[in-house]
Amino acid sequence: MPNLSEYPFEIRPLTEDEGSGFLINFPDFNECFSDGETVAEAIENGMDALNGAIQTMEELGIPVPLPRSGGFSGKFMARVPKSLHSKLVAKAKREHVSLNLLVATILAEGVGSGGGMASV
Repeated sequence: MPNLSEYPFEIRPLTEDEGSGFLINFPDFNECFSDGETVAEAIENGMDALNGAIQTMEELGIPVPLPRSGGFSGKFMARVPKSLHSKLVAKAKREHVSLNLLVATILAEGVGSGGGMASV
């Protein structure tokens, strides 16, 4: 597994409508982002999400981008209704995983199965 500390990240404050706190994303990984109430918490959660994204990619046989490679063709981040966000957070807690790992897994399963919808 690559050294996680070599991957650059970006942090930005979240608005109140977005839930407040801070968002972290990794330019080398379009599908990897997290958040936290503080910058330190966002970084800690982000590293957890990055580790999970790399493990998932390795398990699925998807090439892991090199640090500072710029990732794929663009960034991916979606805004979701608060009700969906609440359901995803609850499911992540039941599964004892980060929200980002849960969402990445649901997306990977959906893409791997031909694009079917995963239930939350």
